Amino acid sequence: MAVPKKRTGKSAQAKRRANWKATVPATTKCSKCGAVVLTHTVCPECGSYKGKVVSIKDPNYVNEAEVKETKKTAKRTTKKAKTEAVETKVEEKAEVATEEVKAEENKAE
Repeated sequence: MAVPKKRTGKSAQAKRRANWKATVPATTKCSKCGAVVLTHTVCPECGSYKGKVVSIKDPNYVNEAEVKETKKTAKRTTKKAKTEAVETKVEEKAEVATEEVKAEENKAE
């Protein structure tokens, strides 16, 4: 590994570090409320991002997690209903089959 022979002087360090400047952060206007906002961030005034409501600050906010949970429960109930319907169909077919067998036995007697 390379090791410097001598220490770097203060003026050399200062010249190298002279290009470290603070930059002004990029800002834009919110498309909904017109407030000045940092780019690629949620508006602190109205709670929107790229024209969509994403924060609780907006009165029209709907939590997507709650919506997904309700959809999942709805899917579960439909699956259960389908399995119950299939089970009842199987039971009905079994009953019809037993009735046919009994009818054939009665004819044979």
